[in-house]
Amino acid sequence: MTTFEIEPGRLFIGGRWREAADGARTEVVDPSRGTVLTTVADAGAADVDAAVRAARDAFDDGAWSGLSGRERGRVLHRVAELIRENADRIAELESRDVGKPITLAHAVDVNNVANDYEHFAALAHSLDGSVRDTPMNALAYVRRRPLGVVAAITPYNFPLILAGSKIGPALAAGNTVVHKPAEETPLSALYMADLFKRAGVPDGVVNVVTGGPAAGEALLRHSGVDKVAFTGSTSVGRKVAAIAGETLKPVTMELGGNAAHVVFEDADLEKAVGAIIKGFVFNTGQFCMGAPRLLVARQVHNTVLGILADAVPGVPVGDPRAAETVVGPMAGERHLRKVEEYVELARKEGGRIVCGGERLDLDGGYYYKPTVIADLPNDSRVVQEEIFGPVLTVQPFDSEDEAVELANSTPYGLASGVQTGNLARAHRVADRLDAGIVWVNDWAMLDPAVPFGGVKDSGFGREYGPEALDAYTTTKSVVVSLD
Repeated sequence: MTTFEIEPGRLFIGGRWREAADGARTEVVDPSRGTVLTTVADAGAADVDAAVRAARDAFDDGAWSGLSGRERGRVLHRVAELIRENADRIAELESRDVGKPITLAHAVDVNNVANDYEHFAALAHSLDGSVRDTPMNALAYVRRRPLGVVAAITPYNFPLILAGSKIGPALAAGNTVVHKPAEETPLSALYMADLFKRAGVPDGVVNVVTGGPAAGEALLRHSGVDKVAFTGSTSVGRKVAAIAGETLKPVTMELGGNAAHVVFEDADLEKAVGAIIKGFVFNTGQFCMGAPRLLVARQVHNTVLGILADAVPGVPVGDPRAAETVVGPMAGERHLRKVEEYVELARKEGGRIVCGGERLDLDGGYYYKPTVIADLPNDSRVVQEEIFGPVLTVQPFDSEDEAVELANSTPYGLASGVQTGNLARAHRVADRLDAGIVWVNDWAMLDPAVPFGGVKDSGFGREYGPEALDAYTTTKSVVVSLD
């Protein structure tokens, strides 16, 4: 196997690399082997302050915010080009850092984030205002303006994509950014900082501070931050919203999910099972829009369980650098332990393990076999709570109304899915499901043109689509008297 060197990471502030003010560093672990990949700087409050000040200075001097949308769009197009030119390196970093299968990292993470920056480059051109017709003897018009300094706080499961879904629209709108990636998976954020500079993004417009909760809290509390964009768990999201609320910072939040995948008796089961498996093993189940709850019409419930019992054990699990691997390791030991605890709880709650239900001992990594669990009651914690691993619960239903009731019965509302051959039913059920996005006859169909986001405990605000720019701009009305 070829050697893949990863240099120790430093903070990127004001267009320059620097160590943390107190010299602190933290380890980054390869989850496929449980070994240290490298170390990165562990930012403190002084480093966060320096990053915010750099972002504020860059915003105020107009080197980015003062450009036309077309000029910003050209630079963002160059970012996308550099991502594609360096796809192999970025995919390898993401695979080693997160434990993603290398094939997935290439096809999904790298390809999608390049598409994202191209999409937001195009949207940068469309940030125009409007003239309003009024009975006043005046010319009234509305302009859309950037907010200022954006704090982008991203999680460990899709570091590259979820950073792009925030940084892309923030930059398109003319803002500057301080990005704090998850402490477990900071490597692609540091690599992207270099790409931004190479693409022509002015110094101070994008800053990256690596570190743990202390750095995150310092960023949230900083008076120089004008807006917070956060993706993470619902429990942490509540704390983020509370801190941001102290200074009335606007916040967008994409939080936890526990999506239901509803299979009706008229579904094409061969196609449906492929979508079902993708829905719960994609990214090793570490996907807030994954589908860990399967609701199946009673007429085909046993048939679907039988197909899953045969098919799921054959899903390739293993070394993420192997091209054939579909399921890699969990991103860290604590995430693996959480999955183990939930599966053990399922046994105590009366669940039947159809397949899986145990660790996979491989190279010292954090692997868990894809697991299917039947016979759990709907009020089971394993059904109601977000597991965030390759675990699927299966429940029967007897009517369309019961299917919708079960699907909507958890506190979450990020995604849902419907499998049916009846077009009228597909539209009818999709309309009744409490979710920000509903997929019909497939799963995880995502494109930067289509917005996503949560309702209920899954958060608020939208990422992707032109709707994303609303969260990174404010409107200014100008009324000019014609007297």
